[in-house]
Amino acid sequence: MGLETEKADTRIFMDDDNFPPGGPALSEGEKCAEDGLERDPRGLNAHLQLGFEDVIAEPELTHSFDKVWICSHALFELSKYVLYKLLSLLLAVPLALVLGIVFAVLSCLHIWIVVPFVRTCLMVLPSVQTIWKSLTDVFVAPFFHSVGRCFAMVNIHLDQE
Repeated sequence: MGLETEKADTRIFMDDDNFPPGGPALSEGEKCAEDGLERDPRGLNAHLQLGFEDVIAEPELTHSFDKVWICSHALFELSKYVLYKLLSLLLAVPLALVLGIVFAVLSCLHIWIVVPFVRTCLMVLPSVQTIWKSLTDVFVAPFFHSVGRCFAMVNIHLDQE
C-alpha cells in the first residue's frame, strides 16, 4: 500500500504477431537509413522528453495503492504513445504542406522583395544623407541656434517664502 521501497517499472510491449513476418517490405538500404535517422539533430524539442515521473508525482507521505500507480503509469504511457501517433497521422502531412507553402512564400518575398529593397535603400542613402545634411544646415540649424540665443538670456530665480 505504498510502503514498498522498490520502484515499479512499467513498460509497453507490443506483440510482433500483428505484423507480417520480416516487418514491412523495406529494402536493406531503407532499413539502415531508417535506423540511423536522427529526427531532431539540433535538439529543438529536447524539452519534450517527459515521462510519467516528470508530470505526476506523489509525495512521500501520500501514496495511492501500488496497482493504481502502476495502472495510471501504464495508461499515461499508452495514451501518450497512441494519441501522438494518431495526431501525427492526421496532422503531420497537412501541416507539413501548409508550413512548406508558408516558408516558400516567405523565402520568395525575402529573396525578390525585401533584399532588393534594402539594397536599393542602402545604395540611395548616401545621396539622401547629403541632401538631408544640407537642408538641416541651411534651415534647421540657424533656427535652433537663434532660439538657443534667445533663451540663453533667461534667468530663473526661486524664492522660498
